[in-house]
Amino acid sequence: MRKRNRNRDRGFTLIELLIVVTIILIIAAFTIPKLTKSTIPAHETSAIASIRAINEAEMIYASSHPDVGFTPDLAMLGGTTQTGGEGTIDNNLASGRKSGYTFTYTPGEKVNGAIRSYTITGVPDQVGTTGQRRFYSDEAGEIHYNSSGVADATSQVIQ
Repeated sequence: MRKRNRNRDRGFTLIELLIVVTIILIIAAFTIPKLTKSTIPAHETSAIASIRAINEAEMIYASSHPDVGFTPDLAMLGGTTQTGGEGTIDNNLASGRKSGYTFTYTPGEKVNGAIRSYTITGVPDQVGTTGQRRFYSDEAGEIHYNSSGVADATSQVIQ
């Protein structure tokens, strides 16, 4: 009887451990791709909100600086007023990257010394992982999207 108790104290056998590790790996193989896909809608929603924030910040800036018009770059909308920025969007967005998306701001040509138009695009850093849709907006404020290619003013509008 004493010999039996000693065997129980030894723990798991190598075969038992291998079986448990194999089961865990099989479960992980099925769940990890689903978790990755579930973040795409969150990233896309954040990208839409970011473009809306940029549009609103640009309108505020243009109305506050009618002689300048819109900003020459996104960086002017970030930061704080002490650092020379407007502080109307967060610094991550002002740098052009946020929540798996890269944002490109392009000011329009100057008319009578002021920038009167702009475009903003949002493209996922990794299509299919951080997002599927690409986004576009301009001074009109409508946000357009395209699921299979570059978004522009002719793409579908988000309602």
